[in-house]
Amino acid sequence: MAGDESVEIHEIEVSFRYTQEHDWVVPAITGFLSAYFMEDPRFCMKRHFHELETGKYVWRCEAPSQKFIRRLLKRLQVDIPPFELCTRESSSEEPTRHVIDLPAKHSEKE
Repeated sequence: MAGDESVEIHEIEVSFRYTQEHDWVVPAITGFLSAYFMEDPRFCMKRHFHELETGKYVWRCEAPSQKFIRRLLKRLQVDIPPFELCTRESSSEEPTRHVIDLPAKHSEKE
């Protein structure tokens, strides 16, 4: 990333329920984020981890702005099954977390 450009840390999280319903999305999102870096080097995936206690998958990324991440997530919507997106704004210490979960109408069926 360019030295004079500000960088924001964001986390993209996929809920346990979503991965249970669509188990193939974890490698698909990893591939999508890797390809996105090739397209726009201002974006960088720093870390990918699985929170064992919650079952969530998380990708920690660097991006130039909130608008950039929103555009990335809009493009991701085309490649994976429908999801509900919840954004948890960051505190001074924590990155903004974008949570991908099953749509509300889907969970009402259960």
